[in-house]
Amino acid sequence: MSGAEEREPGGGGPAAASSSAAASSSSSAGLGEAAGPAGPEEPGLLLGGARPHAEPAADPDAPPKKRLKVAGAGGAEGSVKLEERLYSVLCCTVCLDLPKASVYQCTNGHLMCAGCFIHLLADARLKEEQATCPNCRCEISKSLCCRNLAVEKAVSELPSECGFCMRQFPRSLLERHQKEECQDRVTQCRYKRIGCPWQGPYHELTGHEAECTHPTKTGNELMEILDEMDQTHKKEMQLYNSIFSLLSFEKIGYTEVQFRPYRTDDFITRLYYETPRFTVLNQTWVLKARVNDSERNPNLSCKRTLSFQLILKSKISSPMECSFLLLKGPYDDVKINPVIYHFIFTSENNETEYVPLPIIDSVECNKLLAAKNINLRLFIFQIQK
Repeated sequence: MSGAEEREPGGGGPAAASSSAAASSSSSAGLGEAAGPAGPEEPGLLLGGARPHAEPAADPDAPPKKRLKVAGAGGAEGSVKLEERLYSVLCCTVCLDLPKASVYQCTNGHLMCAGCFIHLLADARLKEEQATCPNCRCEISKSLCCRNLAVEKAVSELPSECGFCMRQFPRSLLERHQKEECQDRVTQCRYKRIGCPWQGPYHELTGHEAECTHPTKTGNELMEILDEMDQTHKKEMQLYNSIFSLLSFEKIGYTEVQFRPYRTDDFITRLYYETPRFTVLNQTWVLKARVNDSERNPNLSCKRTLSFQLILKSKISSPMECSFLLLKGPYDDVKINPVIYHFIFTSENNETEYVPLPIIDSVECNKLLAAKNINLRLFIFQIQK
């Protein structure tokens, strides 16, 4: 009895082994019954419930961000597509090209480059209509529209191709590259002023100048070229010499003039401009201006010009000989090449002919037409005999 009692605590007998094996099998069976339904549905479970490591598969129902990461999208193709989408989003709604300078937007956010915006305002002025956005038809004007600086900055960072070397550069750096850095940019020989007509890529300039024959011209040939240059320079200096001589006159007057838009009373109304009466040199004057010399439909023409005439409203007893010219006002950015006109005013002939307003091109003319009023500065010089 005491021997049996001594063997029971050791648990080394066959009865104890069989009972422990039965207990372990019953406990594992109990666990299997508890997790029975999940067994056949998840065969990839490892011992202890761990899942094996596997590559994630593309889920068609996943959010777009997850799908892009799993599929490995991006790279060069993705960036190109993004740039193309940005081109279509940031382009001007009128010319469908990326803006090169200022960007304006209507009250609904549609974008217009500065050139198209000014052109729309000028066309509306010629047609006597309210300018509208080409997308949503809301009213546009310089007071209703504002610049979009964020779009201007975004456009300046978009890549653009150099027209000479075909390399990609941000648009903000492209102009400098094409003018100063590109080795394929078109350049001219340094001896162009003495008759060399060569033009070619910049990287060939050094080789050409080493072989150019124009530096070896004779003195007589060089004198002929210098004479032509002197004639051109003389014509350019003639205007400045005339202005300096006019500044020595005794009677000089100037004033700020404001051209205001009006319409004729014809069946087909035409746009014209006229200033209020003003006084210069103790005389009363009026300025009038017209577009394309009163062309029937100037809005259909790509080339636009302005011409003006000076009218003396005061009565004079003796002829009055004057020189006059128009310049841009102190707060305008329009570009005008000064031209001096002469006229002799009499009691019978008190109006000059319409003379061209010497603006540089049609773009500058559209700037004037798009403005509410045209502000210029008039100089009159009375010639004493």
